[in-house]
Amino acid sequence: MAPAPQAVIEVEGRSLALSNLDKVLYPATGFTKAEVLDYYARIAPVLLPHLGDRALTLRRFPDGVEGGSFYEKNCPRYRPDWVGVHRVGGDDGTIDFCRIDSLASLTWVVNLAALELHTSMARAADADTPTMVVFDLDPGPPAGMRECAEIALWIRDVLADVGLTCVAKTSGSKGIQVYLPLNTPATYAGTAAFSKGVAQLLERQAPDRVVSVQRKNLRTGKVLVDWSQNSRHKTTVCVYSLRARERPTVSTPITWDEVRAAVDAGDGSGLSFETSAVLRRVADHGDLFSMTTDLQQELPVLG
Repeated sequence: MAPAPQAVIEVEGRSLALSNLDKVLYPATGFTKAEVLDYYARIAPVLLPHLGDRALTLRRFPDGVEGGSFYEKNCPRYRPDWVGVHRVGGDDGTIDFCRIDSLASLTWVVNLAALELHTSMARAADADTPTMVVFDLDPGPPAGMRECAEIALWIRDVLADVGLTCVAKTSGSKGIQVYLPLNTPATYAGTAAFSKGVAQLLERQAPDRVVSVQRKNLRTGKVLVDWSQNSRHKTTVCVYSLRARERPTVSTPITWDEVRAAVDAGDGSGLSFETSAVLRRVADHGDLFSMTTDLQQELPVLG
């Protein structure tokens, strides 16, 4: 058997050996490891500001999206000495998460077949202080993307009524995530209570459309507003991360006009983006998710 194609490249003055470049990681489309590496290298300028200062959990797919996967929190011990770590303590001890704050370190970790990048809601330097609130909208069939778009707009309007601005992105899978930037003193107890309160408000007003608990028998035809992601111990897929779907879809920032258009289309179409489309969007519009890093808003107390 011939050896798998490899290459030694230099990135930011670092020498990296890349392996199995022709390995198909997305069999339905023939998308290879080389193409995965190319996407992450090209998206790095807008990805790294959302990635580099946060604890990162890797989801690795050594045999592609149709093979098995595993999550990895501790940065591998065989990492190069120039790949740093975020050391974060917790109830279960200390974890050394990979610190991916450069193109070189991003390339190294993606070469491990880490297709999905999942980040915490807090910066690693202050792990007890979430910088944002997330509402993770997950449809229960036959509900789909259109229903998620409707609920996303509703959440936007509820937050706007109390003077708050939010931003949306696709999950890259089957739903939408609405983020409320804070970047002010906050606690997980506060963000969880706030997001739960909003989810329960929507559920009370539209129990046929919204559910706030994860029990599968309650979710048919409804959108789960998952508030439980606002936890110190959980991560959410990072913006611009690939997803392990049939096609190489990406968790992509979207405008509220696009969310409205998806509702008007009747089937929620237009809210699924693969790598090439995401790169074009960034070239045309820049980072539509940039407000999450610097917009300062205070979390109101729910009455």
